[in-house]
Amino acid sequence: MFDKKADLAGPGIGDYAEVEKILPQDYESLLNPKETQQAITAVKRFIEDGLCEELNLIRVEVPLIVDVESGVNDYLDRDGSRTPVEFHIKNDGKNPIEAQVVQAATKWKRVALKQFGMNVGEGLVTDMRAVRKDYFLDHDHSSYVDQWDWEKAIAAEDRNLDYLTTTVEKIWKVIKNAELFIQDRFPQLKNKYDNLPDKLTFIHAEDILDKYPDLPRKQRETAILQEYPAVFIYGIGWTLDDGYPHELRAADYDDWVTPTVSKDGRQMHGLNGDILVWNPVTKRRHELSSMGVRVNAETLWQQLQLTNQTDFLKLPYHQAVINKELPLSIGGGIGQSRTVMSLLKKAHLGEVSVTVWPKVLKAICRARNINVLE
Repeated sequence: MFDKKADLAGPGIGDYAEVEKILPQDYESLLNPKETQQAITAVKRFIEDGLCEELNLIRVEVPLIVDVESGVNDYLDRDGSRTPVEFHIKNDGKNPIEAQVVQAATKWKRVALKQFGMNVGEGLVTDMRAVRKDYFLDHDHSSYVDQWDWEKAIAAEDRNLDYLTTTVEKIWKVIKNAELFIQDRFPQLKNKYDNLPDKLTFIHAEDILDKYPDLPRKQRETAILQEYPAVFIYGIGWTLDDGYPHELRAADYDDWVTPTVSKDGRQMHGLNGDILVWNPVTKRRHELSSMGVRVNAETLWQQLQLTNQTDFLKLPYHQAVINKELPLSIGGGIGQSRTVMSLLKKAHLGEVSVTVWPKVLKAICRARNINVLE
């Protein structure tokens, strides 16, 4: 019997013996190290430009560190298991700052919409870099995180599943076009592995639970990706019929509480979700993006009550949402290295990003002919 609570505890596998089983035995990168760097640069530029065009975004600067008192750092979940790196800035001794390294710019971006005077239908994208110290470091989880963190101002009538779905489809168009673009530049990326499908399959977390009621969350995702190699899962954070959410989701950015109705008339919840694809190299699920319509004053209050986190309401960011001082918005994070890893048909995140890895994992990679960047 699987432990549902353990399955919700966070990403990663948790055992390097399991990681060793996952990494392919007969791996050979389709690009050499120099070509890989050239491809990374080209595809990142292509995707960032594509996001700006499709979603009407401009690129803006983003913080690496934030003031603890601001309340804008991202806590990623709602069980307190993943906390940010904190440090004290002594300054002149009289004006110190308690600072945090960002885990994501999720809440900061919404404040930035106001700061930069974005109108409805306008938005921003950032080259966000973060540190997440509580991850288990495996083939696709790193303590160093790079994302295209984006946010867009919307009207009240846009807070619905149709608007979310249309936005996700635009993002998928950019990713698919990037795949074709980089394969034109580097033809050796073609043919050995299947390409991403032209269209995403949209499905609710409740429907996946109905299909696979005896499987834990990660295995449910693996199973659905056997049927549909690229999916967007709606409603992540709301408690499902088995008494658990599909995955824990923080209470103060994505709206996972709003009631929705499925195409066949059933009651659902949540205006958010994740893009997952099948990785043909590792033969595993591979998450590319998490996104959603953001909480308004009412749903922020509801979600903080449900998670016993109403103490957050004293923080400036949360006050600004409650007092309707910030734009309504939709936004998300698209993993840069995760997406590049998928498009370049890589077996390990360390092939496309430079960070720290434990010696045991580097040894496993060497034995598998995987060139982890130092």
